[in-house]
Amino acid sequence: MKKQVLLEKLNKLIEPIVEGLGYELYHIEYKKEEGEYYLRVYIDKEAGSINLSDCEKVSRPISDMLDVEDPIPDSYYLEVSSPGVFRFLFNDKHLEKHIGYTVKVLFNGVLNGAKSLIGKLSAYDNDYISIDKEDEAIKVPREKIKSINLEGSLKEGYTNE
Repeated sequence: MKKQVLLEKLNKLIEPIVEGLGYELYHIEYKKEEGEYYLRVYIDKEAGSINLSDCEKVSRPISDMLDVEDPIPDSYYLEVSSPGVFRFLFNDKHLEKHIGYTVKVLFNGVLNGAKSLIGKLSAYDNDYISIDKEDEAIKVPREKIKSINLEGSLKEGYTNE
């Protein structure tokens, strides 16, 4: 089964469980690391931050469902976690929620002589995201974006990291 098809199937199985418990399904990833497979389920909630108790509360019913449905042919480890303070923004829903926040954008290659940009996320559409840096709005083509994550503790500006 192709990875994207598996992730879509897992999303359909896991999302109702997570939402039924009062959380948001933030992201799912399935990766092989050092010879072992990991299914990582990232959850979030409106008020407060995710703690270990929240992860345990969500992990048990997901594990039970996965035992019954058995959608993954390989042996794997299930991890339920918070997306973290410096979370990656994967989709438009994440971008919308974080308008006005300081983000770090890593580029595919180089843009304006830099490998990344730190600034305030101000807007997005299907083709670009806009980052405000020192009273200038910089439009970054989506095809040039490798990743976007929250970076509240770093000052705005281009970096070569």
